[in-house]
Amino acid sequence: MVRLHQVFGTSIVDGIDLRRTTWHDAVHQRDPEKESPSLQKCFDFLEKTSRSFSSVIQELHPELLIPVSLFYLILRGLDTIEDDMTISLEEKDPLLRKFDQITEKEGWSYDGNGPNEKDRELLVQFANVTEEFRKIKPAYRDIINDITQKMGNGMADYCIKAMDTVQDYDLYCYYVAGLVGNGLTRLFVESGLANPALLKKPELQESMGLFLQKTNIIRDVREDFDDNRRFWPREIWSKHVDNFEDLFKPENKEAALNCSSDMVLNSLNHADQCLFYLAGLKEQSVFNFAAIPQSMAIATLELVFRNPTIFKKNIKITKGDACRIMMQSTQNLKLVCEVFRQYTRKIHKKNTPRDPNFLKISIACGKVNHAMIVLLIFRVLTRPPDRTIYRIHLPIARSQDISRSTSSQRPTTTHRSRSQNPSHDERGQMGHQ
Repeated sequence: MVRLHQVFGTSIVDGIDLRRTTWHDAVHQRDPEKESPSLQKCFDFLEKTSRSFSSVIQELHPELLIPVSLFYLILRGLDTIEDDMTISLEEKDPLLRKFDQITEKEGWSYDGNGPNEKDRELLVQFANVTEEFRKIKPAYRDIINDITQKMGNGMADYCIKAMDTVQDYDLYCYYVAGLVGNGLTRLFVESGLANPALLKKPELQESMGLFLQKTNIIRDVREDFDDNRRFWPREIWSKHVDNFEDLFKPENKEAALNCSSDMVLNSLNHADQCLFYLAGLKEQSVFNFAAIPQSMAIATLELVFRNPTIFKKNIKITKGDACRIMMQSTQNLKLVCEVFRQYTRKIHKKNTPRDPNFLKISIACGKVNHAMIVLLIFRVLTRPPDRTIYRIHLPIARSQDISRSTSSQRPTTTHRSRSQNPSHDERGQMGHQ
């Protein structure tokens, strides 16, 4: 199950309908009165498939509002076919592999989904999507069709391929999530609303999708298991239990927690690259669109880390935490870094020497903290000279006041002298060394 809506938008807190008026002022607002009936229908489907994502996408810059909406709906249609176990492989395979040829086909629709498939109506009325898709700029159509073609072939491959190795797992996540990050980046740059240098950093683009996808796969392990789906690679779970279903037995609690830590580590290794990616976004609505799900993901990763409840039921961050995170994530990179700092500290605090990955998880948290330091210091060094006092919340030390004068003197560093070494109690409140 691809769970595309969790990769593409903010649905890491599915079921929470957070309207923009309740948590911040919209940068841009959609005007339905200027839309064609078919476009209005597309936004209706957007609302039905992911309410929280719909709220965020409708604040995007007008240049990107329709292309990104259609990109989502096209991939959602693709996902609806891949996800439906009532469709035979003989029928499903060509649909997935040739879905990019359908996006511009006038009047195309599909009613072969099972009656219980949640988003089947999107495909029944897919002619609305193809009609609007033909109207957008050719450059946007080329990007979306390219990603659709690659994702469709990847999905088709994994309909018959087992998830045995970590390499299999990474490739699957690349097909269903990394490609989304790649496509969105190309749309952002094509619109002039992101730094073109991001195109030269495919690892940053892909990490934006991989971090979300892998976090959701951890969180949804029980739900997927009940649906007879297994996304955790054998190479990881076989180190801890003999059979995958053993993870859900109470007597294997410690082994299951260590296995989940292995999965958390795999996801956490993408977090630092997500922060570097966000630094390349130039327009506020695009930044909000990208930052919110990443902040939700790091909070969710902390929630599932060494939490035995994930093997009993699906768990989610609270509505209160979701609101707070959204407010912080729609302002600037510094506050997003603060969200990451908060939750990596919590992961570090929950980490235990009993875990075989104890050291590796500590190092991964340190990588995230290092990324924050680099970004925040770069911000200080590149700000225009003035006499403002910037309070930088360094992840590995107490907040430091860094004063910048108008003289040519270089900013002072934050290294402590030997006489300034913190006490034992102070170190206990510090971040990751």
